[in-house]
Amino acid sequence: MNKVPMTNEGFQALREELRWRQQEERPRIIEAIAEARSHGDLSENAEYHAAKEQQSLNEGRVGELEDLVARAEVIDISKLSGDKIKFGATVALVDEDTEEEKTYKIVGDQEADVKAGRISISSPIARALIGKEVGDTIEVNAPGGARGYEIVKVQFI
Repeated sequence: MNKVPMTNEGFQALREELRWRQQEERPRIIEAIAEARSHGDLSENAEYHAAKEQQSLNEGRVGELEDLVARAEVIDISKLSGDKIKFGATVALVDEDTEEEKTYKIVGDQEADVKAGRISISSPIARALIGKEVGDTIEVNAPGGARGYEIVKVQFI
């Protein structure tokens, strides 16, 4: 059983989604199925088929969430330190072409959100950053071509 690394915030978000799907969404879907059944003939009842599809999707996600929660390896970032970049690090980079500074936090796959500055530990840029420190440069193969970055700051916040 492979452990899934994640921050405490990511773990809590998964648990909350699981709770919501089990305690709120599941009963709502069951009620929608019962309501659609009361309309009679199920063979041509679009509401019934839509509700059953919702149920299937919800139960699939519940199973996925239960698996992730069971395999979670919660890493407390507040206890991490050092100069080398690892899981949980917040890294400031300067694009060598545009001189634009970007800040990313390296998190688990399930909690990644590039727009919010959280990148997955398995992303190309995070893999290039792991083990590096301030002053190092990295090259990342992006869809638009190779990009160079210089690491200017590493924090564990």
